[in-house]
Amino acid sequence: MRIVKKLLRLRTSELRPRVDRTASRYNLPLESPEPTMPRKDGRTPADLRPIRFERRFLKTAPGSVLCSFGDTRVLCTATWVDGVPPFLQNKGQGWLTAEYGMLPGSTASRKQRDRNGKLDGRSVEIQRLIGRALRAVTDLTKLTERTLWIDCDVLQADGGTRTASITGAYVALVDCLKAMERGRVLRGWPLKAQLGAVSVGLVDGEVRCDLDYAEDSQADADVNLVMTGAGEFVEVQGAAEGAPFKRAELAAMLEMGEAAIQRIFELQRAALEAG
Repeated sequence: MRIVKKLLRLRTSELRPRVDRTASRYNLPLESPEPTMPRKDGRTPADLRPIRFERRFLKTAPGSVLCSFGDTRVLCTATWVDGVPPFLQNKGQGWLTAEYGMLPGSTASRKQRDRNGKLDGRSVEIQRLIGRALRAVTDLTKLTERTLWIDCDVLQADGGTRTASITGAYVALVDCLKAMERGRVLRGWPLKAQLGAVSVGLVDGEVRCDLDYAEDSQADADVNLVMTGAGEFVEVQGAAEGAPFKRAELAAMLEMGEAAIQRIFELQRAALEAG
């Protein structure tokens, strides 16, 4: 009887399961009340679309990659030319810049071509992002006075074209630099780190990775992440498309995106090691 009474007097806290303090601090759910439903293409929230890198896609560029994220296709090329912009002349270093564009047939309704140097605001913003991201992992002093041109042309768009462009452009850049190294026009190997990017978002209250167009168009929040192989962030672009999102939701998106980029790094390395 004494043992029974003692058990009945146990404090409630002693009967509770251990709480994950990290999850509690960010107000994250400790466990899902029910299994997560797969997305329309069968993926779980954390899954990437099928990703492929078709290297040497063109014979005319030292670095060329057809990068595919699901149905999104981006042709990424990397070339170099002698000389640098005026603000870098006689400074003994090189430059890297990027251009981005969507072909007329890349979307369901024909997209008008950019002509006479007139780009829409979105194209300008994305090509600046691509250039910034690649410069962040490139030692420009190793190029001497040469300019690396990165061109990303979207052949088919189904969401995530900017992240596919950055991810594919890195692979094309590696091949271009290897060609420069063979030609003995470098002072040393310029790349300081690997580079990859992915999109994450909130769709129907659920954090999802690598959104396609259907998901992106109805997302309540959309975040694009660019990271280095050292686990450092190069760029975090995020905005609420519907209702504002919480700190806990942002933390969950960052965590899921970082894990996805680690998988992207593995795919990049496998493609480059294929010879």
